[in-house]
Amino acid sequence: MKLGEYGIFADEMCRAGEMLKQDLQKAYWFAKGSRARRVFACLRSPGVQAVVAHRMGQWLRTKPFAVRLFLKPFLLMLRHHVRGKWGIDIGPEAQFGPGFHIIHYGGIFIGGDIIAGENFTITHDITLGFSRAKCIQGFPVIGNNVYIAPGAKIAGRIKIGDNVKIGANAVIERDIPDNAVVQTRPMLVATFPNTSFEEPPFTEEKGMTT
Repeated sequence: MKLGEYGIFADEMCRAGEMLKQDLQKAYWFAKGSRARRVFACLRSPGVQAVVAHRMGQWLRTKPFAVRLFLKPFLLMLRHHVRGKWGIDIGPEAQFGPGFHIIHYGGIFIGGDIIAGENFTITHDITLGFSRAKCIQGFPVIGNNVYIAPGAKIAGRIKIGDNVKIGANAVIERDIPDNAVVQTRPMLVATFPNTSFEEPPFTEEKGMTT
């Protein structure tokens, strides 16, 4: 599937129902326990609620004005609930392929012009947004099968390739090729009382930098 296939146009937004079905199937797969326990976990999951609210907004765009006028207040209430209670703020214009999954909640901001492909998985405390830097001014385009770990920040008119894994607290402001794993440098010991311990010098063999 090519990026942008799920563009924000009426003939594409009718696919929102099918994409939501695949979103829910992925959330069900991640849940543990019996079938009933998995269904209950999906229903109460903040991430699932956020994805449903976003897909509803996509679906509503295709409906007649009277229907939009009637349902818009309910959608705004749901978005307010997701943003205020769970800390998940997704721009209504953001585009995601099927299989969009939010594992944890809190501190999640996704800008309005973000584009992401299939099987996009995110966790808490992540930001996908706009960069004002002239050389990369704009929003990211994210490929298929991408995982973003807690604390990661991605900004600017950059491209994240397919099958990429972005580690915790990584700050991404340049293109990432397909099949890459991005992480911050290893942990540093700031203090080590009552010893003469010194942090060994960092080398590329010991870790990767973003």
